[in-house]
Amino acid sequence: MTDELRAAAEAWLSEDPDPDTRAELEALLAAGDTAELADRFAGTLEFGTAGLRGAVGAGPNRMNRVVVIRAAAGLAAYLKANGLTDGPVLIGYDARHKSDVFAQDTAAVVRGAGLDAVLLDRHTPTPVIAFGIRHLKAVAGVVVTASHNPPQDNGYKVYLGDGSQIVPPADAEIAAAIAAVGPLESVPRGDDWQTTGDELLNAYLDRIAELVPADAPRDLNVAYTPLHGVGRTLVEDAVARAGFAAPSVVATQADPDPDFPTVSFPNPEEPGAIDAALELARAIGADIAVANDPDADRCAVAVPDPGVGSATGAGGGGAASGGWRMLRGDELGALLGELLLSQRPDGVAACSIVSSSLLGKIAKAYGVRYVETLTGFKWIGRVPELVFGYEEALGYCVDPTAVKDKDGVSTLVRVLEMAARAKAEGRTLIDLLDDLAIKYGLHATDQLSVRVEDLSLIQTAMSNLRATPPTTLGAHTVVQTDDLAQGSAELPPTDGLRYTLSDGARVVVRPSGTEPKLKCYLEVVIPVQDGDVAAARVAAATDLAGIKQALSTALGL
Repeated sequence: MTDELRAAAEAWLSEDPDPDTRAELEALLAAGDTAELADRFAGTLEFGTAGLRGAVGAGPNRMNRVVVIRAAAGLAAYLKANGLTDGPVLIGYDARHKSDVFAQDTAAVVRGAGLDAVLLDRHTPTPVIAFGIRHLKAVAGVVVTASHNPPQDNGYKVYLGDGSQIVPPADAEIAAAIAAVGPLESVPRGDDWQTTGDELLNAYLDRIAELVPADAPRDLNVAYTPLHGVGRTLVEDAVARAGFAAPSVVATQADPDPDFPTVSFPNPEEPGAIDAALELARAIGADIAVANDPDADRCAVAVPDPGVGSATGAGGGGAASGGWRMLRGDELGALLGELLLSQRPDGVAACSIVSSSLLGKIAKAYGVRYVETLTGFKWIGRVPELVFGYEEALGYCVDPTAVKDKDGVSTLVRVLEMAARAKAEGRTLIDLLDDLAIKYGLHATDQLSVRVEDLSLIQTAMSNLRATPPTTLGAHTVVQTDDLAQGSAELPPTDGLRYTLSDGARVVVRPSGTEPKLKCYLEVVIPVQDGDVAAARVAAATDLAGIKQALSTALGL
């Protein structure tokens, strides 16, 4: 171990207020674990448009009280420098390890800086904070959450007073203010912050209850899982206020647990994550199964599907299990888009560039303006005059007047409304998807996701694709290649490549912003002949498989 590394660790120990991380670091020093110490002190956890996110532990390259106190001090300095001081900073947190402590540290630093702070008095879903910022006329909001990341992680998400997540240049300016924070002992802290709970939660729930028309059908048998997250209580209240019967909740996943003991990865998109909900749904004869991710800003949906086990469940369908199928994010986005845009609202529909092109066609059919944004709700949520927005990763904004972010609770209620309407007509969400395919063509999507240990492999793959772009992918010729890093009149620069293929197909390749993954998004459009959606799904499955194989070869990972 170098003298420099040991000195850095000892300097950290001298100001760390957390006995847990101090003991952890002392043990690493005593063991002479140079590799682990070098990783923890190799740099500083980067503050960007996703805020902070990383494993909880000692050192500047981890999530801990030192890093959080500095982040809060930097945010407070940014707000004061920009005159954003005429309202409180609203602070919420999930049930992950240290979330409550990090939230209290944030409130203390905000008060120490002379700004008002309002702290939620309990762990709560992220969309409550996005709602509360504008409801309370806050100048900013902070949510301590790592969303659906692995159990060892935590994070720090920042919003400004418009209720949207931060984007450039605010992220860089806040990062610079964090870097300018001096020794931790120089950061003033107060203990006289305010708290909120029932008042804010009731306002949020009252708003959701207004979304479902009084005369809408409500007969529905629902299975639900919060995946060990913080969604259960709020979802049960929202469902009740909207007039639906209480959902049956997966008992083993009902209560918050930061270790997520029943799932290998607490993300409803991951294979197996909602298996317990599907098992419950089959046992109770449910009409629908719904799930939130741990901070309840995403919503997943599964439905009975008689075609499961055949190609019907592939190429535009989600994971299949025992006669049930989880809808892809794009499928649910299209269903919600049809429900909301058919009312011909005066505004704009939006989705990310990696989401299906179908929403644009739905918007056009109903005379609603449509835009594409970069990936992430930090971009979707700030679209002017937004009436509906979604991203394929199970994020949906169904009430942007109230919440300018993805909201898994209000989305869940809207999904129940849609499913109950279909049931009252003797139909299902699968039937509604078939209607969309017949009307607009079958838009089938898939994803190729490559997780790596060495992040440099992702940049190498992107460089190789730029140096030698493919001319064909599967059965399709590449009609156009767009390097998204160049930016355009419609989109700011981002690291990604978009391939427009023949016959309406499309591929987008980009590094994940929150995980060590290279993500590739595939879409094909298959005309439906004579109403035979099943045949179109078979063709789509074959087409997508060919594109995926060719793309996998091109990536070389």
